[in-house]
Amino acid sequence: MKPVTPSAIDVLAPNFKTRLSGVTATVVRLVPLQARDIAIAAVAPALPDHVPQVRMRDLLTMSRRGPSGARVWHARRNSEMLAGIVLKRVLGKRLKLLFTSASQRQHTRYSKWLIGQMDHVIATSQKTAGYLERPATVILHGIDVQAFSPAGDRAAIKARLGLPAGPVIGCFGRIRAQKGTGDFIEAMIATLPDFPGATAIVMGRATEQHQAYDRSLRDRILAAGLEDRILFKPEVPVHQMADWYRALDLFIAPQRWEGFGLTPLEAMACGVPVIATRVGAFEELVVDGVTGALIPPKDVGAMATAARNGLENPAERMFQGDAARAHVVAHFDITREAAAITAVYRQLLAG
Repeated sequence: MKPVTPSAIDVLAPNFKTRLSGVTATVVRLVPLQARDIAIAAVAPALPDHVPQVRMRDLLTMSRRGPSGARVWHARRNSEMLAGIVLKRVLGKRLKLLFTSASQRQHTRYSKWLIGQMDHVIATSQKTAGYLERPATVILHGIDVQAFSPAGDRAAIKARLGLPAGPVIGCFGRIRAQKGTGDFIEAMIATLPDFPGATAIVMGRATEQHQAYDRSLRDRILAAGLEDRILFKPEVPVHQMADWYRALDLFIAPQRWEGFGLTPLEAMACGVPVIATRVGAFEELVVDGVTGALIPPKDVGAMATAARNGLENPAERMFQGDAARAHVVAHFDITREAAAITAVYRQLLAG
C-alpha cells in the first residue's frame, strides 16, 4: 500500500516493534476496520500492506494540525507514549495522547510518569484498570466472529489435519512456563490414560531462551509413554488457526500469568468450550459452568478434573460449545471493540 499523507489523518496508531506480538496483532486487526469510519493510519516499520500506514520519517515534517485540529496519538507501549510526548512537547505537534494498557502488574515509576502525561487511558479489562492510578475507559478486545466460526463437520476437519477421530483437547500459544504449558502437559498425563480415544495437542513455538523447557516437556511425555497421544504441532499462520480450533472438542488456556489473552475467545467463537485459569481477563471472558470452566492457576489437579468432566460428558460439552459461540458473538465481536475505541477518538478530537 502506498504510504498515507499525514495531513489527511486524524488518528495515528504507532507500532514500533517489527516482530509479531499481541500489540502488533491488535493494530493489524483494528486499524483497517476503524479506517472505514475515521481517518486513521498506523505508524510502523513493518505491517501488512492492507493496513493504512504513515511512514515514521513523515512524523517529523507533518503539519502541526490535523484535519480536525489536533490529532490523536494512540500508543500501546512505553516507547510509543514517549514518542507522542516528544512530538507534542518538543516538536509542537497538536496531539491528544491516548494509551491502551493491558498490563496486570504494578507499573514502574517511569511507566506511571508516562501514563500521567496521557490525555486519556483505555484498559483492556477491569482487572487491568485496577492497576492504573487514574480513571480509564474499559474496552475488552474482540475477535472476527466470521473468521472464527464453528465447524460444519468436525470429523472431516480432524481427518484433513491428520488428527485422530476421538476427542481432541488443545492448548495453543507460546511454549513457556509462564504460559502454563507444563501444567497442561501434567494434566494430560494424569487424564489421558483413562480415556483411550482422546488426544491432546500443543500448538506453538518455544523461543531460544525456552528451548530447554520445551525439551523437558517432551522428555516428560516420553517418560509417561504418551508421545503418540500428546502431540506438538508447529505454529501456523493466523489465517489457518480457525480450523485448528474447529478440530477441538475442548480448549484449555493454562496460563500462570496473562495480560489479556485472545485464545479463549477464538476457541469459544469456534463453538469449543474452554477451561481457563483465573488470570488476565479470562474471568471476564469465560462464564464458569456455562461456556466452560474457570480454575486456579498452577492447579494441575483442578485442570485434570475439569478436563475429565469435559471428556465424560459429550452432551454438556456440546451445550457449552453452543453457549460459548453465542456469548462471543453477543459480547466480543471485533466491530464492537473498534467502534468503542473510535468513540474515544471522536471524544478527544472534539475536545
